[in-house]
Amino acid sequence: MNTVSEILGDKGGDVLRIHATASVFEAVQQMVEANVGSLLVTDGGDIAGIVTERDYLRRVTLEGRTDHDTAVGEIMTSPLVVVTPETAIDECMAVMTDRRIRHLPVVEGGDVVGIVSIGDVVKFKSKQQSFEIQYLTDYITAG
Repeated sequence: MNTVSEILGDKGGDVLRIHATASVFEAVQQMVEANVGSLLVTDGGDIAGIVTERDYLRRVTLEGRTDHDTAVGEIMTSPLVVVTPETAIDECMAVMTDRRIRHLPVVEGGDVVGIVSIGDVVKFKSKQQSFEIQYLTDYITAG
């Protein structure tokens, strides 16, 4: 059974954060610079939620807010839906599909140790399938 820890082993555990009082503009700027679709939101040193591109579109653009005058804490998604490093990748995919979310913080012992995106999951599954196809092809043609 493949687990989330295998994805984190490939991509690492970098977790980008922004304070809840920062402007949405700052959050978007940080996401663009890092080429990511989400940031964890902190408040008083604790993780308070997550802000995503989708949060920006739905809670700033469509509601007529301005990104310079709106705090990240006003548009973030909270509470967080999380997984652990031991969570099966298929379960991770099911959570993302059922909850219609694209980013899952990975928590171990109360600390966030990484974030897994739907892109990370798809990439992992694709590599796994390619390996299995090659293995079966080699098996069939070896005899």
